[in-house]
Amino acid sequence: MTAKTKLPNPVEDRTYWVDDLEVTDQDVQYLFNLFLEQEEPLSLRDITYYLIENRIRQETNRIKKQVKNGTIFQPRNNYEVGQQIVFPAFGFQMGEVVSTRKGSNEEYGDFDVLEVELEDGLHEFAFNLSAEHPLNLDTDNLFEESVDPEQILRSCGRAIARKVKTRFDEEEDVVYLAGRWYLKSLLADINISHLHLAEAILDMHNGGPLTTEEIFQEIGLEEDVNKRLQIFSLDYAMQRDGRFDEVGPAGKVLWFLERMEPDEVRNVPIQLQYETLDFNFNLLSDDMKAILLNIDDELSPIEAVEEEEDEVTISLIYPYRRTGTLPISARLEALFPTAYETTRIRMTMIDQVSSEEIPTWVVREAGYVSGLWDYYTQYQMPIGAYITIRKHEEDPAKVYIDFSRRPRPRTEWIKLAVPADNRVTFQNHKRAVGADYDELLNFGVEDVKGLDALWNPYRRLPLPEVMRRLLPELASLTPQEAVHLTTLYSAVNLVRRCPPDPIFTTLVSNPDFENVGGPYWRLASY
Repeated sequence: MTAKTKLPNPVEDRTYWVDDLEVTDQDVQYLFNLFLEQEEPLSLRDITYYLIENRIRQETNRIKKQVKNGTIFQPRNNYEVGQQIVFPAFGFQMGEVVSTRKGSNEEYGDFDVLEVELEDGLHEFAFNLSAEHPLNLDTDNLFEESVDPEQILRSCGRAIARKVKTRFDEEEDVVYLAGRWYLKSLLADINISHLHLAEAILDMHNGGPLTTEEIFQEIGLEEDVNKRLQIFSLDYAMQRDGRFDEVGPAGKVLWFLERMEPDEVRNVPIQLQYETLDFNFNLLSDDMKAILLNIDDELSPIEAVEEEEDEVTISLIYPYRRTGTLPISARLEALFPTAYETTRIRMTMIDQVSSEEIPTWVVREAGYVSGLWDYYTQYQMPIGAYITIRKHEEDPAKVYIDFSRRPRPRTEWIKLAVPADNRVTFQNHKRAVGADYDELLNFGVEDVKGLDALWNPYRRLPLPEVMRRLLPELASLTPQEAVHLTTLYSAVNLVRRCPPDPIFTTLVSNPDFENVGGPYWRLASY
């Protein structure tokens, strides 16, 4: 008995969606009509689903039409010249039989061969074949089992979504905001009066942050227009107005008045500004590279970690202690929220000691988190303190912050940075410290204003000159009269922001400095 196989549908094949699919003008028009019908923005997932659903419907209808106008090719059947035949194995192309001839094969016995004209030329097929063949298809219940668009979305959705997004990026009338898409020409009318009201509402709430829904409720827009559409339209209008800053994490829209954002958010503090220096990374020894990785400075050219951590501990250098900020290093980056259109994100840190919520800002473009001045001051955080950031269990817009506490403050010798005669000097003094810290990074700073006054003069000096001034001062505090690489890095950052890479390569390449063994260096003597 001849075996029968279910009639295939091209849309069930992964190749159709991942390799062959192109988002056509017809697809775009269909999706645009959906926007018009539904009158609300759609997520990329929704748009992708609707595209899949429509393509399945179109392809199924096309095949049914082809089958209706011709005969499905079955190797077991007989065909005549001039007959119209549909070939499922060729994407259900229809072809006309132009000739027939006899054929034979010891394995299959006697059969006939027909020559058919298809879109790409002439093809030959065996027919009147008595042997079993996989192309003898079951056409009794044509497409009785429909293709599930959800299943296609699960298996191929990402690849299809990328193609949709690429095509939508080329369409001038498409608007994208916070994960949703709509047509600019269909947006609700938001005029300048509405935006003035939005500004006044945010002003009354100390600049924000407020959701668009909260602003919408107080503005009171048209009641007969879809609310979601009005909110999206208000989002779009506010995004284009320089008075407003969208500061929500990915998937959440929050608005803040740009003029009322903290100065250290709008403008990178001078202590965090780094003027890029050239250096040859290949000059560093393996030991130096290991120290560089341990320092984990966010300005170092270190690749992002492959495995994300739920908890990361770093050591606090002076520029961040001075400005009440936290660096977003390669290891820390995954713990902080991302955003679609903005580089400034409003988030919350939770004090692990008191459970108090601390409003902070992620300034991703500049690589730091702002808003921790009071936290550092409350716990008298020393330079070099071990700060731990831990992921929140539920809310990606929150993280926990903690430090390595001591049961009671302990008095110990520390290096005190003392501004004097337009330069920074160092002295050993006893001070009470209530937190554990990296001794190689630690410095005490009591004359903050005096050190601030030295920042610009030291920034104008070449880096080798800064190091020539610091090394003898630091070396004088140690019996071996030499300075550890990590300590020199921390000292340089008392007067100018600089990652360890150019500092280490300067030591290696400049004859003014000499290595006295291991990670210890001093000013060369001639």
